Amino acid sequence: MSDHRPAFYAPTGSVTGDVVSLLHVPYTLWHLSYVPIGAALAPRLNWLVLGGTVSAFAIGLGVGAHSLDEVKGRPLGTRLSDRALWSLGLGAMGVALAIAVVGAFMMSPWVLLWAVAGIVLAIGYALEWPVLHTDLGFGLAWGSFPLIVGFWAQTQALTLPVALMAVMACLLSLAQRALSTPARYVRRKTDEASVVFDGDRAWDRRRLLDTWERPLRLLTWTTVTLAIGLLLTHL
Repeated sequence: MSDHRPAFYAPTGSVTGDVVSLLHVPYTLWHLSYVPIGAALAPRLNWLVLGGTVSAFAIGLGVGAHSLDEVKGRPLGTRLSDRALWSLGLGAMGVALAIAVVGAFMMSPWVLLWAVAGIVLAIGYALEWPVLHTDLGFGLAWGSFPLIVGFWAQTQALTLPVALMAVMACLLSLAQRALSTPARYVRRKTDEASVVFDGDRAWDRRRLLDTWERPLRLLTWTTVTLAIGLLLTHL
């Protein structure tokens, strides 16, 4: 039987499934991992600051940006109302901003500037603003930005090695886009698909999806494992 879910991680058929789909769990874990990767590059790690930074990104990106993304065109086909999605999206952004306000009192007023920049990037990409809704915009907003903020929150500084690591996060995010874009097209635009190679058997829709989605699964856990490994060096 063909798999006609809108994404490989998206359950269907219930409100709970819609909510789980909305969270984009593998991709959210992938991009949240950039925060601890950046933080682990600091000479000393403040675990409380790391917890606050990850929480802000988890709520703002994992819930807020993804809810607003679903408003625009219903790519996951959830049955949540526009009102519910707007409430989740803007409410999550508000909670993330509240965490940043606490961080500003604890650390530096500059925390608020980072928070506002993050909210603009998240909303702009989710609502498909032309300047931000591009491959490069995705790589910078969902790759480089969380890594840089993760490091800055620990040190209140930026360094050349961290800038190079931010380029790495951007490139890895671009690799994600290169794999996920054709996979999304085949999942959401086709009922059946096949490719016939000269002298070989045809690849059906399932095998085509595997060529993109299996690397996506592997890269997700690669990034998560890297983040955990780097954090363990600070124990």
